[in-house]
Amino acid sequence: MKSDVLIIGGSASGITTALTAKAHYPDKEFLVVRREKEVFIPCGIPYIFGSLENSAQDVIPDQLLTDAGIKLMLDEISSIDCDKKVCKTANNEEINFEKLVIATGSRPVVPGWLKGADLENVFTIPKDKEYIDKAISTLENAQKIVVIGGGFIGVEMSDELNKKGKDVTIVEVLPHLLGIVFDDEVTAKVEEVLSSRGIHIKTGSGVKEILGTDGKVSEVELQSGERLEADAVILSMGYRPNTELAKDSGIEINKFGFIEVDEYMRTSKPDIVAVGDCAEKRDFITRKLSRVMLASVACAESRIAGINLYRWSNLKTFSGTIPVFSTAIGNNGFGAAGITENLARKEGLDVVTAIFQGMDRHPGKLSDMHPQTVKLIAAKKTGMLVGGSVMGGLSTGELVNLIGLAIQNRMTVSSIFTTQMGSHPLLTASPAAYPLIKAAEIALGKIG
Repeated sequence: MKSDVLIIGGSASGITTALTAKAHYPDKEFLVVRREKEVFIPCGIPYIFGSLENSAQDVIPDQLLTDAGIKLMLDEISSIDCDKKVCKTANNEEINFEKLVIATGSRPVVPGWLKGADLENVFTIPKDKEYIDKAISTLENAQKIVVIGGGFIGVEMSDELNKKGKDVTIVEVLPHLLGIVFDDEVTAKVEEVLSSRGIHIKTGSGVKEILGTDGKVSEVELQSGERLEADAVILSMGYRPNTELAKDSGIEINKFGFIEVDEYMRTSKPDIVAVGDCAEKRDFITRKLSRVMLASVACAESRIAGINLYRWSNLKTFSGTIPVFSTAIGNNGFGAAGITENLARKEGLDVVTAIFQGMDRHPGKLSDMHPQTVKLIAAKKTGMLVGGSVMGGLSTGELVNLIGLAIQNRMTVSSIFTTQMGSHPLLTASPAAYPLIKAAEIALGKIG
């Protein structure tokens, strides 16, 4: 069989590339090949374990593709012949293509050194509905749960399981939860909020071994020697790009295991692009290779790949990864964009920082008002914004997106200070004390 455009992988990046490209090249035939019968909204997976009624509520409908005239095949691509432009599937189908999109995503890390990771009731968090449904069923009968890894998935999983009345302990080898993404003042608040909700936190000590009885997990031993009782364990120790297929096909892979791509998401082979977690990342600020994997980044890459698939424009390139993170614990929102102060100083950047705490609604007597703290990180000589974070209510995510937009457009704290922000008492902070503007004002006073 033949398709003008063949897309390997049907999660967020594959879907976004297909929809974008089909909108710009409607006369081309598109085929998405994926292994999974159903695919998840990736960022929604932790919420299946608490806030959502079941996993079906986090499924992306196939109708998004089929309504756009995009074909879908449930199969697995087993090989790519880059020169002949043909792929073979596990079911012995051969598919010829003009353009190929590799969107094979990532898979959870299970360290080879971690003894006991194969015990019963030890789970990872893959984008696999059948696996997740099994984990949910098992966890219903578990009371003491240890989550190994204090990144976003670990924190969100812990909070969701806590909502179900489970006794949850997070173990993180770094000094603080979310310590790679946030500076210390944010991580301290995250830990304070989690602790207040009844979640136990063990930081600064990694896991030595997962122990079991009769093949089933019973304890987790920390490097400190402490042992934690456990009916179940969640491994949230990161993800690695799923690039074996590309590597076996002769496509260049970088030192971190990602598929090498240029600013148009093109690989080392003609007419083959890669997007999403499997594709190479380069930090927008430092220009160094990055291992950040986010759905927001994946979708941005996918839009670039889709629009440039047949006609490329140098006005539409991927200029680098700007990590924009956000999460919510109860009615508390936490977010960050760009690089942290810690990373900026580690990289030798001469920066100034500014922090302002205000309110996300006005007046302050409104029942849903929440304190909002904004931190900005800017280059000292130019005032260009390189990072920022927000602690506040559930509006935090959109404000962090705004900071990410400012970084991408190389705005300075001066231009932010003079920005005219619309306001409304029920929706935003006061225009007289808008935390983002006030933080920019403080930073402006430190420049020059």
